[in-house]
Amino acid sequence: MLLPDLKNEFDSLHPGNSNEAGASRRTALKIAIGVGYAAATLPVAAQTVIHTASEGLKAGPVKYTVNGFDVPAYMAAPAGKTDLPVIVVVQEVFGVTDYIADTCRRFAHLGYLAIAPELYARQGDPRKVADTSKLMSEIVSKVPDAQVIADLDGAIAFAGANGGHVAKAGITGFCWGGRIVWLYAATGKVKAGVAWYGRLVGQESTLTPKQPVEIGAMLQAPVLGLCGGKDQGIPLDTIDKMKSVLAIGTPAARASQFVVYPEAGHAFHADYRPSYVKSAADDGWRRAVEWFQANGVG
Repeated sequence: MLLPDLKNEFDSLHPGNSNEAGASRRTALKIAIGVGYAAATLPVAAQTVIHTASEGLKAGPVKYTVNGFDVPAYMAAPAGKTDLPVIVVVQEVFGVTDYIADTCRRFAHLGYLAIAPELYARQGDPRKVADTSKLMSEIVSKVPDAQVIADLDGAIAFAGANGGHVAKAGITGFCWGGRIVWLYAATGKVKAGVAWYGRLVGQESTLTPKQPVEIGAMLQAPVLGLCGGKDQGIPLDTIDKMKSVLAIGTPAARASQFVVYPEAGHAFHADYRPSYVKSAADDGWRRAVEWFQANGVG
């Protein structure tokens, strides 16, 4: 059985819910993974892949150390600038793909220092796994939330030592990363978060002991949740449940909001996939930028 986040991501690469579509999805995913996600990052028919130029930016791979481990990351910032607000960009289930790096550059062109750490780095490189079940069992399912939180702490510290203003830090993430946004917003280490179609409920485990719905009332930073009305992996009733939790929580919890795009499914911001919905993606991006600016990240 696929982990919920994996299933959502796989479905967005090959929409459909029949047995036949499921088999095709698995085949498509094996191809995508086997070639380092090349299949996922190629343009699709009638869609344009957004490519954000790096001119005027200092952008590329970086590393920082957390508990003796060198965490690889992608960072982008306006060249020659300091005292920049910081955006931590949390990867999709596929890791720090070209799409995630491009998102960092989009933020950098708006005056942010954006950093996207490789949060599976200790467990393995998803680009080198040719089998779907192995991606799930050998990498993703072995990533502890505690490790992720520590690596995000390290990303913010690294940003602060390299031109970032950590008192003006925010976090955004997509699918697997969307869930992480909710968790990190409870730590008090960012001013605001934007969670794109992040799972809100789920099965507890030793590595993932809490889900967003369980910590929602304790948020220390307001979160904007951006979801698709057709996303079968994030049913609308789970959004309603989260809203109820937020309503009785901290001021930051009560200030949190959801926007649901009825026309969109999962991964509607991922412009390199068939799941991309331009109207929802554009509106979500506008709202995300405005959310950060309104909440001290800018």
